[in-house]
Amino acid sequence: MSKPLAVIMGVGTGLSASLARVLAGDGHDLVLAARNADKLGDLARETGARVVSLDATDARAVAELFDGFDAPPRVAIYNPSARVRGPIAELDPEEVRRAVDVTAFGAFLFGQAAAKRMLAAEPEAGVRGTIIFTGASAGVKGFPLSATFAMGKFAQRGLAESMARELHPRGIHVAWVNIDGVIRNPGREEPADAPDSMLDPDAIARAYLGLIRQDRSAWSNELSLRPWVERF
Repeated sequence: MSKPLAVIMGVGTGLSASLARVLAGDGHDLVLAARNADKLGDLARETGARVVSLDATDARAVAELFDGFDAPPRVAIYNPSARVRGPIAELDPEEVRRAVDVTAFGAFLFGQAAAKRMLAAEPEAGVRGTIIFTGASAGVKGFPLSATFAMGKFAQRGLAESMARELHPRGIHVAWVNIDGVIRNPGREEPADAPDSMLDPDAIARAYLGLIRQDRSAWSNELSLRPWVERF
């Protein structure tokens, strides 16, 4: 039998790279998509992945990506997001539009295309696949000077919840993950006075794998991950 296919959108050197390594280690074939795929050469060689240059807000390109697979994906993960910080009275409307397009509209395009292919698949033990959206605490509470990010993440969270209610009964597991803290990505160090204050991307990736492996009798549609030192 061929390996199950996993698609990750918005791949870089941080969380998405950890997700690629964890899924490759779990026996998945990988397709890694990013606006600039040139930077993914080392990761592709390490994980045996195919890389694709793609704008997540391009409806035709996203649809063609999923239509081009020989078999429906078993896992689809959407990571891209964008933010424009500043006082609400001073934000540039076009910059806000572009940011919300990446965080919310791109998530819709990706989720729609993944669901369409998964619904056409034959279920295995009642399961057709898993779709995961990488969220943030901005999708639960709005912060000052961060209206744009809150708009995108609230919309993304609502999309995921609606999809879960529609698709769980049809064998597609949909989940939104609230990354409630700063990820310890390459080049980012924890403050000396706040050790263990960042999330380990490899630990997050293992949590995603746990979602993928969940029994359908107890699927999570939302998961919050935060450093153990963070106050609620």
